[in-house]
Amino acid sequence: MRRKAFTLIELLVTIAIIAVLIALLLPAVQQARESARRTQCRSQLRQLGLAIHNYESAMSCLPPASDIVQPPTGPLWVGYLGAFARILPYVDQGNTYNAMDTNTIYGNIDNENAVGQVIKFYLCPSEPNQSPQAVANFGTIGGVNYGFCMGDWFVWAGPNGGPITRSAFGVALSRRWSDFTDGMSSTLLMSEVKNYQPYVRDCGTLANINSPTTIPPPSASPQTVAPEYQGNGCTFLLNGHSQWAEIAVHHIGFTTAWTPNKKTPGGPGYTTPDVDLNSERERLGGPTYAAVTSRSYHIGGVHSVFADGSVKFVSENVDGVVWRAIGTVAGGEIVSSDSY
Repeated sequence: MRRKAFTLIELLVTIAIIAVLIALLLPAVQQARESARRTQCRSQLRQLGLAIHNYESAMSCLPPASDIVQPPTGPLWVGYLGAFARILPYVDQGNTYNAMDTNTIYGNIDNENAVGQVIKFYLCPSEPNQSPQAVANFGTIGGVNYGFCMGDWFVWAGPNGGPITRSAFGVALSRRWSDFTDGMSSTLLMSEVKNYQPYVRDCGTLANINSPTTIPPPSASPQTVAPEYQGNGCTFLLNGHSQWAEIAVHHIGFTTAWTPNKKTPGGPGYTTPDVDLNSERERLGGPTYAAVTSRSYHIGGVHSVFADGSVKFVSENVDGVVWRAIGTVAGGEIVSSDSY
């Protein structure tokens, strides 16, 4: 008697069919997972907008990005914690906030345990690298995927006074909603950024960008207007937006210098495809000019929360002039909602 069985050809055909089905289904599964991550990311940003509103209701002002204090002797230092630390009680992180000494620098040993926490709420589920950053003076600290709008190119005039940023958040700046004369629904509060973002800092005075009133247009060539992108005479690092308790724009903020997801090559030999730029860390005295771009892992653009609490997905193809306009609180620009 002959036994019934599959032939080798039939078995290979079956395996091939299964492989084709898997190849067809896998992208759909991945797309569904990314859709869920994107929805959660949007929801978290909405909650951050609500936290800012609750902070404003309690304090009658928005949180400053940082306070910079000049001690009797020595350089400038961070006097208080940054904006992410200030809103902790309003994102269900009251215990972490209460464990901090808010009257000293975030890197003080008294803040080591609290600052060393990874605040998962500050990280988008689409972020592939959610590992905490090791910091020499106080252990580890978690990163962020959301940044406060802290300027266009101009961020801070420095400790000797001068004009203030045109955006919602700044150093030693606590705005009120009455400052938002451009309209709450068309003014940025926060937008997405990438954790462990490469960046250049400590360049001192930039060669071509050194006046708050004269900044490059959004259509300019990054390498032409800021040769410092290559890092010559500056510090090149790979850990931007990796410290939620920090106060510098390259860690907790973004600027509207360039449109979302714009490619800005930099680093040695311009070999790194996306690099941010900060002329001078705020705690070192400024003045500070920065191009810290809003970026995300979502295809086509970034989620942004506006002053009225709404969250919108802003296309990476948005006109640079429009992106700059919604980044100001009182610029007087007229921007239609369908332009972004």
